[in-house]
Amino acid sequence: MLRPKPPTMPQPTGHLTPPTAIQPTTITPATPTPPPAPVVPAPSRPTVQLTPGTALALVGGGTAVVLVVGTVLVSLLLAVAVTGVSVAVVAVVLRLLVNDLHKER
Repeated sequence: MLRPKPPTMPQPTGHLTPPTAIQPTTITPATPTPPPAPVVPAPSRPTVQLTPGTALALVGGGTAVVLVVGTVLVSLLLAVAVTGVSVAVVAVVLRLLVNDLHKER
């Protein structure tokens, strides 16, 4: 049969440069820097102040969200109920038709 052939490593092509020698450099000490001044951390959370207008807007927005979500869920439940009733009606009609076919024989 067919036998796989292992791939061969390709040889590098192009110009190859020999490695160059690295010359050592001298290290000059830097002048010491003064330590940084301590930084006062800012408060992690800004304080939220609720005015009567913003509180009323939050309550109104929350109420709207609850009403919309409730409407969607009720409509989905109604769609499931209607589908279930229609499937039940189709099952009863099919059962009656099958019984009528068996009685005629």
